[in-house]
Amino acid sequence: MNDFIYHYVLLLDDNDTPIALTCFYSITTDIAIFAPLALRSILLKVRRFFPNFLKFRMIEWGTPITVSSPPFVAAPGVSPSAIIEHMHKLLMATAKAQGQFLIIVRDFEGQSTDLQARFSALGYHVVDSLPNTYLEIIWPSVNSYQASMKSYYRSKLLKHLRKNQAHEVRHQLVDGFDHLADVLCAQWMVVHKQADEFQREVLTPRFYREFSQSMGPRSKALLFYRGDELIGHALLLHDGSMLRWLYFGRNEATNDSLYLYVAHTVIETAIALGVQTLEMGLTTYSIKLDLGAEVRPIKIALRSTWRIINPFISLGYAVLNRPPTIHARSVFKPKNNAVQ
Repeated sequence: MNDFIYHYVLLLDDNDTPIALTCFYSITTDIAIFAPLALRSILLKVRRFFPNFLKFRMIEWGTPITVSSPPFVAAPGVSPSAIIEHMHKLLMATAKAQGQFLIIVRDFEGQSTDLQARFSALGYHVVDSLPNTYLEIIWPSVNSYQASMKSYYRSKLLKHLRKNQAHEVRHQLVDGFDHLADVLCAQWMVVHKQADEFQREVLTPRFYREFSQSMGPRSKALLFYRGDELIGHALLLHDGSMLRWLYFGRNEATNDSLYLYVAHTVIETAIALGVQTLEMGLTTYSIKLDLGAEVRPIKIALRSTWRIINPFISLGYAVLNRPPTIHARSVFKPKNNAVQ
């Protein structure tokens, strides 16, 4: 991906036995990445003359494409506090050596209150990021999924599915797609350039190629065709009991029914694979909510290497960024309350 520079860290005990593995990286990031529309329009005008205004190189501890908490894996019985304290020293030293003033730890979901407290004790500020979306898969078939929806949402979905059927849109699930890396990356770039909620990493054909080759059958692509033309794709990761929808791409930036058809097909794929949970990712919340997705908050931790600035980091973040407040929708009939 664009200008990511990775550092992989293997932590050892006194006997040189591996006890934890993690990764951090440096990247140029827009410090106003979640800016409200009014501020974003001002920034666009300023950046016509100063392209890098409010863009800084910073260090992030975590993974760039999937959300996870904590940002490390550890052997049983290893204290998370010891790992965090060791990594904090390493991150601070690296940031200072590279002249970077900000460290970000991402992402905290679910039962991560204790971890957040550990970072707070080290001077980090825990703030809101864009929320994630999930769908718990409880249906044996896609027909039962549709039947569980309230009539308004089901009729809305079926109308858009019929539109795609009328345009002869079809799909294919594949494991090996490295030969399509250039095409898929170009499709992703079309969507990336049109994104108005979130723009960060920039994928490359090499990303698609190595994702397919290295992850094997766990990496999957849903390919969407109109007739014989490949018009879009969804990039998936089969991660144990979870299916993660990572990226979406298409040939042209058009406001039509394709995205809803893609999202429904991802749900259909999750049901067919027998996973327990489908992670549907950030942005395009409205369509995902109409399909029954649940919104779950994400937190990140911020810390400056500059003592004089660090107390004001959370205030500066709040001024420049405003993650959206998203309300749940009652999509399913009462007997499916567990997935509303």
